[in-house]
Amino acid sequence: MALAGWRAAPVTGPAAGSNRAPLLILAGGLVLGLVVGLLVFIGPPALPGFAGGPAAGPTATPAPAPVVGAPAPNFTLTDLDGRAVTLSDLRGQVVLLNFWATWCGPCRLEMPLLQAAHEAYHEQGLTILAVDLDDPLADVQAFRAELGLTFPLLLDPGTTVTDLYRVRGWPTSYVINRDGLVSRQHLGALDADQLNEYLAAFSLGG
Repeated sequence: MALAGWRAAPVTGPAAGSNRAPLLILAGGLVLGLVVGLLVFIGPPALPGFAGGPAAGPTATPAPAPVVGAPAPNFTLTDLDGRAVTLSDLRGQVVLLNFWATWCGPCRLEMPLLQAAHEAYHEQGLTILAVDLDDPLADVQAFRAELGLTFPLLLDPGTTVTDLYRVRGWPTSYVINRDGLVSRQHLGALDADQLNEYLAAFSLGG
């Protein structure tokens, strides 16, 4: 037959190392396995700038969410006249903490009700603090003048306190009792009946 004297030609292409390929794959797998095993056993290397590395600082722990019955997160903000207002300094007062913005329609509708409550019950121990959502100072000043507001409007640059209180909609109000605990949380504009109900728990309102 024609194949009787057939002799294989020498392999000169990629197949020349085909016998060594399984060995290389096996060796690579062993090395990879050793590396993974070491990382599992001793942990990843400490790299500067990453958690666990020499330059890593303490991990920030988010403040607890303000929930009814829990202490209201403390803060200090500045009002439109440059005075610092610290929540913890108001212990003994009932605090209505209102989060609002100049562009918020329901906030605008709610403000006259808050002003009326301030005028009626401030001397009885009610303090209203209205935290603005990082609007320009001139806009907040114009808003106060337009509506004739006399309770403190606080500036929250960078929305630090707004984020601290987990505000996701405007307006949002918190009622804080005389011991500094959250008594009520209200999402949306307050109406007169709701506000009277909240204040009546502290012998304020009718």
